[in-house]
Amino acid sequence: MMSSIDKYIFRTTFGAFALIVVSLTLLIWVTQALREIDLMTNQGQAILAFVGMTGLLIPVLVLIIAPIALMIAVTYTLNKLNADSEMVVMSAAGISPWRLSVPFILVALVVSLMVAVIGAYLGPKGLRELRNWAAHLRADLVSTIVKPGRFTTIERGLTFYIRERRPNGQLVGILIDDRRDAKERATFLAERGEILENDRGTFLVLENGSVQRREVERRDPTIVLFERYAFDLSRFSAGGDGRVLTARERYLWELAAPDPNDSLYKIQPGVFRAEFHDRMAAPFYPLAFTVLAYAFLGTPATTRQSRAFALGLTIVAVGVLRFTGFGSTIFAAHSSSAVIFLYVSLAIGFAVGLVVIARGLTIEPPRLLTDSIAALTARLARARA
Repeated sequence: MMSSIDKYIFRTTFGAFALIVVSLTLLIWVTQALREIDLMTNQGQAILAFVGMTGLLIPVLVLIIAPIALMIAVTYTLNKLNADSEMVVMSAAGISPWRLSVPFILVALVVSLMVAVIGAYLGPKGLRELRNWAAHLRADLVSTIVKPGRFTTIERGLTFYIRERRPNGQLVGILIDDRRDAKERATFLAERGEILENDRGTFLVLENGSVQRREVERRDPTIVLFERYAFDLSRFSAGGDGRVLTARERYLWELAAPDPNDSLYKIQPGVFRAEFHDRMAAPFYPLAFTVLAYAFLGTPATTRQSRAFALGLTIVAVGVLRFTGFGSTIFAAHSSSAVIFLYVSLAIGFAVGLVVIARGLTIEPPRLLTDSIAALTARLARARA
């Protein structure tokens, strides 16, 4: 059972973590949400749809922010315990560094479990819902938002025009100008059309019309008459086939055993491998960051002893460990051997932290550095005098 000291440290650390992770997530979420502000302003979507869509990105943001937020929370708690002389009192009472690390490790385990659930299910689920929601909104732009008699830009390079919208939802007098492909411009004209949704996606079915295609390298356009033509609307949110899920949108078990016949997996097996190992390693980062922060800042110190060097070393160690993980994941998409560096870096981080804790080492600046700073300070003082 947890003692009163354990509960106090756990409550302080977890409370700080919750405040930090919520603040950082909201801050970054706002910056991401502003990129989609046109859904609410230019394209007439309600604020609830805007907040709902962008809110689906929050699990992915938490997945990245949570380990850093935990490291900050552990650092804050350790500095608070030292500033209030509580670390000195507990050390004098015979509480060993291993015993004192228990509540910090418990908080890290809770955060690691949260990160594991987000990486395995909640993150990909949110991205899938975001894709589906965006596809429906893009389709609604044609069926409801596009005003008769006005040219409406759905996305960059794609403009719609309709002459009339009938009560049954049928569109009359349709013009579509598609300039998204830099090498070709396509213009569709149709007498009427209607929105059709099926298991293959969302389409605008055009009837009795023509399509004029003009390639940059050719002088004369090509005109083709048609009775029925299906213009794909589901691809707007994904830039391609809406049914094909990217590696980031796959659940963890789907990445662990992908279908060999999957069209995207055949093209990008390395991306699937890198994404799988990145999510497998994600729950270990909160634990590693906690161990390193406690190893460098967990020794008792008086208020007169500076913790700046230990704090700086903690930030450097955590930054090197995380950027090594990012780099290993990027290179793992091209080489399977790069995955080794991902797990080796985590093992080294744990080993360094545990050795420092086991030996009770106090992280202080080297004597050469302190002597150099003192000499420089004295020289500046003499120069001012």
